[in-house]
Amino acid sequence: MKSRFVRLATLAFSCGPFLAAQPADTSVLKQVIIFGRHAVRTPVVSNSDLVAFSTLLFPTFNPTGQAVITPNGQANETLLGGYFRLLLTQQEKLLTGNDAADAAFVYVRANNTPLIEDTAQAFVTGLLPAAVASVTINTIPNPDFDPLFDPIDAGVATLNSKMAIAAVNGRLGGNPQALATTYADEFALVRSVLFNYPAGTFPAPPTPAGKVDVTTLPITLTAGNSTMPVNPGGLLAFYTAIDPFMMEYEDGMAASNVGWGQLDAASISQIFRVYDTLLDLEFCTPYLAAVQSSNVASHIVRTMVQAATGNAMSGALGTPSDKIVLLSASNTNVTGLAGLWHLDWLVGGYQRDVAALGGALVFELRQSQRTGEFLVRASYVTQTMDQLRNQTPLTLAAPPANVPVFIPGCSVPNATFDCPLSTFVRMAHHEIDPRYADLNN
Repeated sequence: MKSRFVRLATLAFSCGPFLAAQPADTSVLKQVIIFGRHAVRTPVVSNSDLVAFSTLLFPTFNPTGQAVITPNGQANETLLGGYFRLLLTQQEKLLTGNDAADAAFVYVRANNTPLIEDTAQAFVTGLLPAAVASVTINTIPNPDFDPLFDPIDAGVATLNSKMAIAAVNGRLGGNPQALATTYADEFALVRSVLFNYPAGTFPAPPTPAGKVDVTTLPITLTAGNSTMPVNPGGLLAFYTAIDPFMMEYEDGMAASNVGWGQLDAASISQIFRVYDTLLDLEFCTPYLAAVQSSNVASHIVRTMVQAATGNAMSGALGTPSDKIVLLSASNTNVTGLAGLWHLDWLVGGYQRDVAALGGALVFELRQSQRTGEFLVRASYVTQTMDQLRNQTPLTLAAPPANVPVFIPGCSVPNATFDCPLSTFVRMAHHEIDPRYADLNN
């Protein structure tokens, strides 16, 4: 007993520096970059197409178009913008609360689709409710492509399809079909929901006549496009079939309409492990992360350096005086940047590194009041699945999930994983491939 006590005492002593209270944060927020995913939307394909995958009719969303923001999606994004308003006016004092004056220091860039532009607009409505009309949502007009979010189609980056396929295939041991075995439980659950029989039924019923079983389609790797750089064969149909379930839940549909009453938050999160893996393969594989995310990464770094120095810089966004930079895009963009910089996070209720609907990677540029040194602090902020479903009001006392993000090769071991700006710039440039980045705004 004595020796056990001594061991425990020794362990406690050796861990003292880690167990001690963290020093008070004396840094001041100078700029925040919010890199977020679009809000809750309608499914990516129509119900007339989805019916090929199921025995029951999918519920109808409002509105009825494909991949457009829903009214509840707009409302939730405005709630998130309102939370940032409270955070940045009352806690951080970055904004004054005078919306007309603060609007001059806000830069917004959105990928040029109605879904993403509407998401940015809804966020600004919560952030600066009295000056919404004063904030420009910067976009690249169609039919051109935004080099920040779509560098391949914009001509900034060139994708070598053979290299892309080889890089992904190498991560799968040359056997992409093995994913069906790895996620056998998820595939079985999806099949039972789509074909309307109890989960765990054995043997599983045969495929209904005239229906496509998305869980049996071959998983192959062939040349893709800028949206999905490697075509994963049957996994694409699998994702298309499950996409509505997340939207049904987070848009607040009746429980009987969420996977026809067979799915809840936990089971939806489970089946989306397959899609999360697909995103990781397509956008976090090192070669693909470099091609697709070097340009946006370069612009983010230069924007922070511009704010720290006060000098306009090519390849930066906005002006040196901008305090808030909002980048509104898709989960593929957020996932790709995280992959490039090896960022990880975990929010309760979601799988690891999920770029949740409306959620955002947040980069704070802070300055130490003691030394004057500039610091970068990263976090991931998102409403939980149930906060979205219930349109939960957000306050400083009842916030969205907000988890610190460690920046490998840069962060120091404090509670917020602060990273000296000079070190952050070196780390970022080490990961950014200059062949795929330009200095244009």
